[in-house]
Amino acid sequence: MATSGGLRAGTRTRLELGPLLRFAIDLSGSAGRPRLCAIDTASGDQRFSQAFFAEAAEAAGVAVRFLNVFPMPNVADPAGFLLDHDVVWVGGGSVANLLALWRLHRYDRALRAAWEAGVVLAGVSAGSICWHVGGTTDSFGPELRPVTDGLAFLPFANGVHHDSEPQRRPTLLRLVAQGVLPDAYATDDGVGLYYRGTELVEAVTELRGKAAYRITRSGDGATEERIEPRRLPGS
Repeated sequence: MATSGGLRAGTRTRLELGPLLRFAIDLSGSAGRPRLCAIDTASGDQRFSQAFFAEAAEAAGVAVRFLNVFPMPNVADPAGFLLDHDVVWVGGGSVANLLALWRLHRYDRALRAAWEAGVVLAGVSAGSICWHVGGTTDSFGPELRPVTDGLAFLPFANGVHHDSEPQRRPTLLRLVAQGVLPDAYATDDGVGLYYRGTELVEAVTELRGKAAYRITRSGDGATEERIEPRRLPGS
């Protein structure tokens, strides 16, 4: 699940799990209390934000643990740790820093092992781009630049916040047209892409009127095709 959403403001808690994140949990088919591993590398493993996430998960009946790299990796066997969960959720922030640190600590290999074992991999923004070949990022500054060294579990580029950040759409189309990035899928805020293996199954949304997009290189340019998402329960 590659998304531009997943968490939202809570009523009695700071945050709550939104329909996109709940859908990712449902995909695991967990028969008991779902076990979710949250990874917040892209935002620096901030303990206060992890506390808000843990509170939201507890309210939803989800058991959550965190895989950290700061100030040092918090588990000795990341692959084994991930395999003990039903779902991995990766938060937003700097995708460039996330990829560099994951490779440094071999979390990239652990995540592939988890994926191949059937653990649901999911995330928002940087946690969406990371599974793809690459995408657009503000990791280097306010002007968007390409990131082309994603984990490439999925053979596409990925665009996030396609409708809410003015640079996102034109930059992604330009990079696909130039061949810097391969054909791409993109999401408006509140939309997620559900892949089974490396094939897109459907787009889903927690917000009315939003969409996903297929962007393909065509001659010297790129074309964008709107994909109507299915509205999720509770949205």
